[in-house]
Amino acid sequence: MNPEKAIFFDKVTIIGVGLIGASLALALRQNSLCRIIVGCGRNEENLKRAITRSIIDDYSLDVRQACHESDLIILSTPVGAFGEITKKVRDILKKGSIVTDVGSVKGNLVYEIESMIPEGSFYIGSHPIAGSDRSGIDDAKADLFKSALCIITPTENSDTESMRKIALLWEGLGARIRFMDPYKHDEIYGAISHLPHVVAYALVNTIGDVNPEFIEYAGQGFKDTTRIALSSPQMWRDIVIYNRENLIRLIDTFVRNLEKMKKLLEDADAEGIEREFSKAQELRKKR
Repeated sequence: MNPEKAIFFDKVTIIGVGLIGASLALALRQNSLCRIIVGCGRNEENLKRAITRSIIDDYSLDVRQACHESDLIILSTPVGAFGEITKKVRDILKKGSIVTDVGSVKGNLVYEIESMIPEGSFYIGSHPIAGSDRSGIDDAKADLFKSALCIITPTENSDTESMRKIALLWEGLGARIRFMDPYKHDEIYGAISHLPHVVAYALVNTIGDVNPEFIEYAGQGFKDTTRIALSSPQMWRDIVIYNRENLIRLIDTFVRNLEKMKKLLEDADAEGIEREFSKAQELRKKR
């Protein structure tokens, strides 16, 4: 980390101490970017374990108490809870405080949260492209964000200084920053993240419909293809609902591609099938 770029927050509150929230706490501590870290959530045993493992310094089950006098508040719950949390804490936000998040969906949600923040406090949306199908603190690690891409989604109303601080924060954790319109974010990540999750869940359910016992014979290819179906159903339920308009269009396109493949199979068109496979292979090689 470049010391000239370091940004320091006295008190940080992380709401939702799972894999991402706990990893954020560890990274903040390792990089000396704050003095105290307070965790908040519904599972007290999880929060106690986080203290035992020196992930957080203190905790509260009361979100208002947890956010009292915080300089930075990070929303790390399922995105469906962001609005309710913001409503609960907006009248006790410290002047000059910043609210950010690690949600995988932005779009309308960014404007919804932004509209709730009182004058003198600020909201800047962010999305670190990091994590796994795991969701607990046992898999948290301080270097989770090192070299990871982090999308920051300001609006025309965003405070420039707060945006700079959030960018410096993620750079201080080792992330690579990109600024992006909230709606463009959802268009892109709907295609490369949200749709693949929907497909993975549907693929596993398809096997279940055919014969659940077939799963016992799955090899590495099936496991690699469907690994993301192990992700938290609650978290992904909220993401796909908030990005449903993009997803509906994407699913229509995906279905058309499946119908094309079905027709090629019906026609036993080996050349056409190879052409479709090769087209996909070439595009996949680019990443």
